[in-house]
Amino acid sequence: MIAKVLKMEWALLLGLATLALFKGPGATWLADPSNALLYWGASAALLSVVMLAVFCVVRHSDALAIKLGDPYGTLILTLAVILLEVAMISSVMLTGEPTPTMARDTMFAVVMVVLNGLLGIALILGGLKFHTQTFNLDGARSYLAGIVPLALICLVLPNFTTGGIAGGLSLPMSILVVALAAILYGVFLWVQTRSHTHFFVDADHEDEEEHHGFLGPNAFHTVMLVAYLVVVILLAKVLANPIDHIVSGLGAPLALSGLIVAIIILAPEAVGAVKAALSNQLQRAINLFLGSVLASIALTVPAVLVIAYLTDQSLILGLAPAEMVLLGLTLLLCQVSFSGKTNVLTGTAHLALFLVYLVMMFE
Repeated sequence: MIAKVLKMEWALLLGLATLALFKGPGATWLADPSNALLYWGASAALLSVVMLAVFCVVRHSDALAIKLGDPYGTLILTLAVILLEVAMISSVMLTGEPTPTMARDTMFAVVMVVLNGLLGIALILGGLKFHTQTFNLDGARSYLAGIVPLALICLVLPNFTTGGIAGGLSLPMSILVVALAAILYGVFLWVQTRSHTHFFVDADHEDEEEHHGFLGPNAFHTVMLVAYLVVVILLAKVLANPIDHIVSGLGAPLALSGLIVAIIILAPEAVGAVKAALSNQLQRAINLFLGSVLASIALTVPAVLVIAYLTDQSLILGLAPAEMVLLGLTLLLCQVSFSGKTNVLTGTAHLALFLVYLVMMFE
């Protein structure tokens, strides 16, 4: 039995071996960029192992999703991915020079990548294949009821408060934001998993899930999910150094670090959501996309506020004026997009805003 598990989960052994290597003799490989071949080779290998472990997290999340069904399935995957995001941001915050805007840039990148880039691609591909797609309007509105206030409170309001540093929050306001995030997300989870679970299921487009991997007991997949998460969290701290070096070496804006982290984290979730859209299961894609944005803000902001307080770091959450406009446009477009059926035009509009975000980053 043990041999069979080890054979199936060879990626876990590879992740543990990689962690031991980079925490031991390989630690010096990422310390000196002057040896370009060794530095970039080690960075590429490390990134490959991290991505492999991330996809294994998703594999076991998908297995639990199939066995438990929605909305629990997509919730498990969403929380797993967001835990990776919190781990990555925390690792970057605790590595090297303090970066007050890292958490803000990463969260804004997640919002732009998911609500404009990935959502736009999914809606375009789904629209091209099915012309129009439907979903459960009550579910989408429930997500937006949490996303809109949290996004504006966490990413816009700090620019207009006077108790802390410019773009930051005072201690009383920080405590209030943490409490509000916990309450809003807690109530949302109660609605999603207890009182209104039917909001997050589209019975007209729920096809049988395809899963070609091993389906074992829930306990097995849960243990494996946690094991892979631990590997990714520990490797994330090592990966933070190459990310910082890439950004500084290119002379690129710090926001690019947030975009890189967001793409690494969201890659497996994006694959699952696009696949769902192409299978005419748009509700599952919406559960993944909107769920990840809501969880990202609700869980990341409290985490980084606590870390900043404990490590005495400055934390800037308020967006620049142009970014606030783009965030407002994104939230407004989501309200329009999720008021009825979606099509290619809906997806194109979201993708257009994502292109604006990319161009703005380098101005």
